[in-house]
Amino acid sequence: MSLPQDLSQFSALVDIIARLRAPDGCPWDRQQTHASLRENLLEECYEVLEALDEGDAGKLCHELGDLLMQIVLHAQLASEAGEFELGDVVESITAKLIHRHPHVFGPKKVENAAEVAHNWEALKRDERHPDASMLESIPRQMPALSYAQSVQRRVAQVGFDWEDIDGVIDKLVEEVGELKQAESQEEKELEFGDLLFTLVNVARRMGVDSEAALRQANRRFHRRFACMEQVCRQRGVDFGELSFDEQNALWEEAKKKVKG
Repeated sequence: MSLPQDLSQFSALVDIIARLRAPDGCPWDRQQTHASLRENLLEECYEVLEALDEGDAGKLCHELGDLLMQIVLHAQLASEAGEFELGDVVESITAKLIHRHPHVFGPKKVENAAEVAHNWEALKRDERHPDASMLESIPRQMPALSYAQSVQRRVAQVGFDWEDIDGVIDKLVEEVGELKQAESQEEKELEFGDLLFTLVNVARRMGVDSEAALRQANRRFHRRFACMEQVCRQRGVDFGELSFDEQNALWEEAKKKVKG
């Protein structure tokens, strides 16, 4: 097989993946299965998220390519097994987009994005089996914070929500009190879970993405702690031998140097 002339064409990627999976293709690609590629797919998704969090367009372009490769590779595996074709994947999502946007491709009128979201959930409800829970389609493999936010957003669409954020804040205070009173390890884990779930609800009402907010906090801590380590090396001191007050003073110094 000769290399495609125009590498910017989607068909070029499809042809290359098929070539890698051919009998005389790449040994690594040939031995992959849907199951063996699970971690690769997840890793690529997180790398896309990282690029988005960093606001790096060049990195985002690169990482989206890696993610697209995973999608095409899974479609190639399915095609070889006679399960479905890449065209079926494209047709499925295209039909879904048309169906769920009747205000664009049909006569329905909407006033704002909130109404679009409400109609989207109503259409998804109509697509579900009558006996299926409205939470059933939310992947349980999602990170816990993202899952909690998706669950809360979904049930809020049918009115199961606090009237205002003050009610959620009051619930948060209540959960903190219950965590303080927990005695056994099991009780502590249960109450801590309830506290986290309520915190996610607070974030949702504030328009904050819990998962993204925690990722940003993790990165800030990493950068600031690395700054503390660097300062210690420059001053010839061992961080572990500093008192808590000295470490805390160093932390405040790092916070001034590393803002974001």
